[in-house]
Amino acid sequence: MGEERVDRSEGFGERLLGLLLDRAQLMPPQLIAPLIAEGVAGIGGRDVSILLQDYAQELLVPLPGTKLHVGQPEPVDDSPAGRAFLSGDVVEAPQADGVRMYLPLLDGSDQVGVMALTLDAVVDDDRRLLRRLAGLVADMLVTKNAYTDQFFQARRREPMSVSAEIQWGLLPPLTMTVPQVAVAGTLEPAYRVAGDSFDYALNDNILHAAVIDAMGHGLDAAVMATVAIGAYRHARRVFISLAEKYVFMDDAISRQFGPDHFVTAQLMHVNITTGELELVNAGHPAPLLIRDGKVVRQLESATTLPVGFGGEMPRIKEHMLQPGDRVLCYTDGIIEEHVASGEQFGEERLIHCVNRLGEEPSDGMRADLRRLSHTLKNERGGRTSDDATLFMIEWRGDASGHLAVLR
Repeated sequence: MGEERVDRSEGFGERLLGLLLDRAQLMPPQLIAPLIAEGVAGIGGRDVSILLQDYAQELLVPLPGTKLHVGQPEPVDDSPAGRAFLSGDVVEAPQADGVRMYLPLLDGSDQVGVMALTLDAVVDDDRRLLRRLAGLVADMLVTKNAYTDQFFQARRREPMSVSAEIQWGLLPPLTMTVPQVAVAGTLEPAYRVAGDSFDYALNDNILHAAVIDAMGHGLDAAVMATVAIGAYRHARRVFISLAEKYVFMDDAISRQFGPDHFVTAQLMHVNITTGELELVNAGHPAPLLIRDGKVVRQLESATTLPVGFGGEMPRIKEHMLQPGDRVLCYTDGIIEEHVASGEQFGEERLIHCVNRLGEEPSDGMRADLRRLSHTLKNERGGRTSDDATLFMIEWRGDASGHLAVLR
């Protein structure tokens, strides 16, 4: 009995995506956008725009390039492009000459931007192919971003300080989402941030996360934050316990900068299968536990000296999360900013803002955190005289079926 022959012939969709992938490998960054426009034209699309999020997370800015449609920046709030960006879903907007499609560009679960294009009409085959094309485009942009400043320059809407350049280059992706857990972070002021930073890694079933605030302002603070994050990453990749991470970071800061310099930090482990959270709080404001949209309490931990002061081995505080719980970490720039009355903004106002926004329909954690950041900025009268960082973890519960090993 003869072996059944498998059909390996190349279909239209494979041919289009394969051509883009083959040509992109050796193509310089400035030709990626025209290559994308050419590929879209192959399925009857026109007026292609690649929209990237600006650093303040307020606008989607068109990437310039030959064969691209370069219009005005579109607001993340209240625009079809913004809805696609925040939701991660395709948005279709009927027009007189066809349908304008806005496809989120997802690098894993991190939104890179939006690809917009116009078709005369849209059928399910177009939708399927375009979703896959958008995934390939996102990967191409992320890969080529390492070789050029062009994408950075498009996203930058005002001059950026050297310290902010350092901090943005230090960050991991602003968001990550898997079935069991999601994380998201924001930095303010986007173009002048200096000493605040955050980092995370998902290693097997443990989410490792850190939020730091280096003392001082400007370049000195950025350098100290760089050393702190570098030491944290090294410790994360060598050691296991949170206590050892703290000691390693403490030693690195004290050796490099001396006894008069310090970094406040929150270090966390979250077991994404059980919801168990381990916490070391080194001089930071305590994280807030949000359940069903409301702050239910602070996540307290034993007092630990800031990193760099030679503190004793810290004691680990354990908390148990429930599915759907969110943990909000923030730096003191959020609550110590003065409002118009001259008073500090304070934790009470922060909690009030969280609770008020929790009454509104959720657009997903990433969109909710962005809205909270902008709301807090408005409540402070637009002032951000110190770094003001938010970092949120959402535990969604065990989804062990998604951890199956492919064989």
